[in-house]
Amino acid sequence: MTRLAIVRQKYNPAGGAERFVSRALAALSEQGDLEVSLIARKWEPLSGVTAIAVNPFYLGSVWRDWGFACLARRVWRREKFDLVQSHERIAGCDIYRAGDGVHRHWLHLRRRVLSPWQRISLQLNPYHHYVKWMERRMLLHPRLKLVICNSTMVKKEIQHYFNLPDQQFAVIYNGVDTEAFHPSLREENRQTMREQYQVPQEAPLLLYVGSGFERKGVERALTSIIPHRAVHLVIVGSDKHADFYKKLAIGFGLMDRVRFVGAQNDVKPFYGMADAFILPTLYDPFPNVCVEALSSGLPVFTSLQCGAAELLVNGENGWVSDALDVPAFQHNIGLWLNGIQEWPFLQEKARRTAEKLTLTEMANKMRECYQRLM
Repeated sequence: MTRLAIVRQKYNPAGGAERFVSRALAALSEQGDLEVSLIARKWEPLSGVTAIAVNPFYLGSVWRDWGFACLARRVWRREKFDLVQSHERIAGCDIYRAGDGVHRHWLHLRRRVLSPWQRISLQLNPYHHYVKWMERRMLLHPRLKLVICNSTMVKKEIQHYFNLPDQQFAVIYNGVDTEAFHPSLREENRQTMREQYQVPQEAPLLLYVGSGFERKGVERALTSIIPHRAVHLVIVGSDKHADFYKKLAIGFGLMDRVRFVGAQNDVKPFYGMADAFILPTLYDPFPNVCVEALSSGLPVFTSLQCGAAELLVNGENGWVSDALDVPAFQHNIGLWLNGIQEWPFLQEKARRTAEKLTLTEMANKMRECYQRLM
């Protein structure tokens, strides 16, 4: 039996990366040919998985990441695992899952929306220098055998910055529970959820799900519906600046059409109440919420800087445009509204897109990688 350690520092129940790890661990442990351990500061209980707590004291983000990296590395060496798969930037792992993308590329994209003073502050921030240093050290480390990317977009970014060969990569899209996230959610939840949140039953409804409102484009989502007076928007997720975005919605004259509902333990009913999904993210390697939406039968509006855009064909199961091109989002929403007779076709194509992205298929592809390395 192969002893596999998966390393992930923090757990946020609403976080997409954490939900991926939970799903992956559950799917991998079901087969019985892997003994899976999880090295983390804290985690939710997971059946069949041994959790090893690594939670050293820290002050500040650099100390936090560096302290965890040092102690996690010490633990996996002591335990002598057959394979170590890190979801954090830690040099010396066998496998790195690049679920957070490429940090230096994220900084490049972030500069697009910053003022000159904010760019200077970004450049002087020691944490970003630490992450770039560790990212490079890890990706060029001689022990690294494989980089698992959740999109071809991320693979190309890593090759652009670090020149790694094709044979060092595997592209494995995030899996989704296609039985839980299903078009039947519409029949089960549409009426009651719309009544609960005071959304007219016949109103076209866009759904946004995600924390980190600035990066993932809540302001752009709000702006995108301004010309379309029939469209409503439900925003699921938490953000420390949520009040700022609520004030934006008021300033745009949208509060009668926008609902901020906060973070939710169960997002499935919200997919059931919606007609389409929107995520104008500035950078997202491959968000779980996009495949959850597709699996629930929702066409997706997202950005070129989103790895899930690789699954989309304009006008068939969604629309893609540059993250900052709000007029393009507005135009695409207009196309969707004008083609209401095509909505059943869009919903069917969205569902078909996700049907092959099952948790079992994801786990099988990961297991193939482990067998090849062993």
